[in-house]
Amino acid sequence: MTQIDPTKPILVTGATGYVAGWLVKKLLDEGMTVHAAVRDPQRKEKIAHLDEIASTAKGQIKYFKADLLKEGSYAEAMEGCELVYHTASPFTSNFKDPQKDLIDPAVKGTANVLEQANKTSSVKRVVVTSSCAAIYTDATDCAKAPNGVLTEEIWNSTASLKHQPYSYSKTLAEQKAWEINKGQDRWDLVTINPSFVLGPAMNANGATSESISLLKQMGDGTMKSGVPNLGIGVVDVRDVAEAHYAAGFTPEAKGRHITSAHNTTFLRLAQALDPKFGSKYPIPKKALPKWLLSIVGPMINKSITRQFIKNNVNVPFKADNSKVQQELGITFRPINEMMEDAFQSLIDQKIIKAK
Repeated sequence: MTQIDPTKPILVTGATGYVAGWLVKKLLDEGMTVHAAVRDPQRKEKIAHLDEIASTAKGQIKYFKADLLKEGSYAEAMEGCELVYHTASPFTSNFKDPQKDLIDPAVKGTANVLEQANKTSSVKRVVVTSSCAAIYTDATDCAKAPNGVLTEEIWNSTASLKHQPYSYSKTLAEQKAWEINKGQDRWDLVTINPSFVLGPAMNANGATSESISLLKQMGDGTMKSGVPNLGIGVVDVRDVAEAHYAAGFTPEAKGRHITSAHNTTFLRLAQALDPKFGSKYPIPKKALPKWLLSIVGPMINKSITRQFIKNNVNVPFKADNSKVQQELGITFRPINEMMEDAFQSLIDQKIIKAK
């Protein structure tokens, strides 16, 4: 059981990220000192939303320049911290070289942060943002799981450099984290494994998240003829931040935590937007047929390959989220609240405009 002293600073890597922003807000609201590791603290537009939160919060924030691929670059930020949140990792389908753009930053970055924890005597716990992508690649994997449901016991064995390299990167990064953790006995490791994260973005203009891309496409007309009816798990970004917070401060927390609120589909997500936004925005009303997707999918987004379509479209997704609810006390927001708040945040930030 690991007790964290809340008066000591807490490191958050990738502090400007989608999930990290809400985690930083929670820590600051609770009166803690956050060591925010970012690529470039001089880029004021990247950290403006964090400064705004800090200006009215009980806690305080300090910025540190750090690079995932530069050894030793987290040393100063980690000094004196008992708790480290490693949230930094690329999430994009827009890459040229999967090894260089996804695998290396995820795996080497994780090793860099956790090896620094080995060198920093104050560290007692590291919470790593992993993903359900480290558990499965495609919705078809659910059917192969015991009782047809994904659990924390399962590891992704179907992703590769050629098929779903993002999932491959998250799998290798989490495996590296557990390997480094097992090589010592001073700090313990807890992982949060979210499914597809949606909900309001604090800084949508500066974010490169697939989540924001999807919401944008649901509102700007890209998908007005229909959505791919993918079986998927979804979770609100604010609930993911709460799970991270609880993973840090629940003394008996251990192991992996599937953080997925709803087993659902893209069509259901679009339908959640329709009552409030359907009259002003071209919200998709129906699912695209599988044969049509096979033709147009690869042209719209290179990650929508024919294999991806076959393995995910009209295939149900099922994951067991009981552990994160029971052990970390997390309750999940309903789909409609998550989608409406997410879409509204993009309207407010002028990323989506009415038709």
